[in-house]
Amino acid sequence: MQTGYFFLVVLVVGVIFVNGWTDAPNSITSIVCTGVLPFRRAALLAAGCNLCGLLLSWLLAPKVTNTIREMADFSQTDPFSALSALCAAMAAVILFAVAAWIFGIPTSESHALLAALSGAAAALGGKAAISEGAWGKVLWGLLLSSAGGLVLGFLVCGPCARLLKRGGHRGARRIQLFCSVLLSLMHGAQDGLKFVGVLLVADSFLLGAPASSEVDLSGSLGAVLLCGVVMSVGTLVGGRRIIEAVGEQMVSLGERSGSASDLAAALLLLGATATGIPMSTTHTKTCAVMGAGLRCGETVHLRVMGRMALAWGITFPVCGLIGWLITRLVVGA
Repeated sequence: MQTGYFFLVVLVVGVIFVNGWTDAPNSITSIVCTGVLPFRRAALLAAGCNLCGLLLSWLLAPKVTNTIREMADFSQTDPFSALSALCAAMAAVILFAVAAWIFGIPTSESHALLAALSGAAAALGGKAAISEGAWGKVLWGLLLSSAGGLVLGFLVCGPCARLLKRGGHRGARRIQLFCSVLLSLMHGAQDGLKFVGVLLVADSFLLGAPASSEVDLSGSLGAVLLCGVVMSVGTLVGGRRIIEAVGEQMVSLGERSGSASDLAAALLLLGATATGIPMSTTHTKTCAVMGAGLRCGETVHLRVMGRMALAWGITFPVCGLIGWLITRLVVGA
């Protein structure tokens, strides 16, 4: 049992690292593409903000963690099988995320995590092991990140353009930095809380107790720090290829569109985190980039957009299936 828990923690750490690695471009694409900061300094800034954002959300609004814990029911089987299923889900996320990185596609580890957890739980307990209420929040998150990202990115581009013009060159750079920092904070808050939820589910099985629906703040600081530090290290590794895909190939980001997309994505993630809706940072930022790019008159490349949309569309079924298959193979359910 202890060995299974240790192996799970190693896999969760791997998923968090990959999340920081592949999601780093979400918050630094704009300031790198517009020359506000070089890539390495921007990644360092994002890493620190990720950790701070997770700690703040853990203290003030850990509702996303509750949603993750409620999403899939692993309590209908023995603790060893439950831990094995969680390991299978993490392995599925890593496989999918690495494949996406190889092709330079900004897929969402958040979506991959939700699908893999559900697939692994279904392999043990069938359809009844998946929470319809939690998945309702996921669907709301999809709507907010896609339609909300497009619309809000389009709407805030005008005000951002006026602010950038009034601020002059130095003021414009500060505004861009502020928007990037805000998005980095919200990335740490959203994605970090999801992985904290996985670790707390594993803790409940290790202790032989059912996973409760409430987060024990006093007992989860270690999980929060682990998730935050590993995500920050992953962010430092960065993802130049995804920056090229989002900020250069899909939309030629400028000062206006870059600031507007960062601000729009950050505001949507803030609302989702406060209400416990798990939402993809990658999905939100990319849709906001498209909305801001259209409003600001930037060139939007439909072929790249179509490739990303295809990747998003296959994430849920593919990761769910991989999680289900690995669980069946490992547990023999």
